[in-house]
Amino acid sequence: MNYHFGRGRSRILPYLLLLPGLLFYFVIALGPSLATTVFSFTDATGIKGSKVNWVGLDNYKEFLFMGQASIDNLEAVGRTLIFCLLVTSIQFSLGLLVAIILNQKIKGRIIFRTIYFMPVILGAVIQGLIWSLFLFPLGGPMAKFIGLFGLRSEFLGGPPEVAFGWVTAIQIWANMGTTMIIFLAGLQTIPAEMYEAAEIDGASPWQVFTNVTWPLLTPSVNTNLTLNIIGSLQAWQLFLILIGYRNKTQVLGYLIYAVGFGQTSGSVTASFRQGYAAAASIVLFVIVLVLGMSANYFLQRRETRILG
Repeated sequence: MNYHFGRGRSRILPYLLLLPGLLFYFVIALGPSLATTVFSFTDATGIKGSKVNWVGLDNYKEFLFMGQASIDNLEAVGRTLIFCLLVTSIQFSLGLLVAIILNQKIKGRIIFRTIYFMPVILGAVIQGLIWSLFLFPLGGPMAKFIGLFGLRSEFLGGPPEVAFGWVTAIQIWANMGTTMIIFLAGLQTIPAEMYEAAEIDGASPWQVFTNVTWPLLTPSVNTNLTLNIIGSLQAWQLFLILIGYRNKTQVLGYLIYAVGFGQTSGSVTASFRQGYAAAASIVLFVIVLVLGMSANYFLQRRETRILG
């Protein structure tokens, strides 16, 4: 048998080279995840010097089954799934449409690609600040615009469903550039000869899309759907920045942050319940795991069927 790294002690060299990466992964990712699982069975507050007691499944029981709080929590779970559905479907569709348009030989396409991708690099804080100013109900640009038609809205400070809708739209605006770029990369791998052959055969634009573009975009479709589903399930920063902790608006990711760091009362005066928040984060992890693995399973089957 041939050994690429030699014989004897030299055979352990690959494992030594992998060790720093494994240690880094454990410290940054796996270690905190395991610690979160352990904390979910305690009443930890995160306050230095406070006693930590083992409470078993009490945090999970309280989160899922006890009183009005559990009803609000389950509503947050449902709202998270609705948010995921809206963001994934709309962001995916818009990203694909814009990518197809900007893949054409149109003047200024590089500038338009930059403009569409720019929100991605701004970060959640800058994104939230921009839209808070734009949607400011007392003299903001959007308020002035709809005022021309005799209309008025509180936007982010209005009814919960309106505020939730605005955050959903902003989430799509903030991340659509990533979806577009992935689709653009996929479109540019499709050989031009495929389109030329379809044109010679007299295929309509829709037939070209359904029989050439869409099947050959399968890897990009799989990547975008997976990223969109997981990303939208974990999203919470824009909710914190744009509307804060408001009933009927919070998603599960923000609920975890708010409970863990004492933000549920709109200030930092509420108690820190990091053990309870850890239990909620495990619930979110299970949801992400189930939906992510299910989506990946069906997408892989589709890819195998199409590309064989």
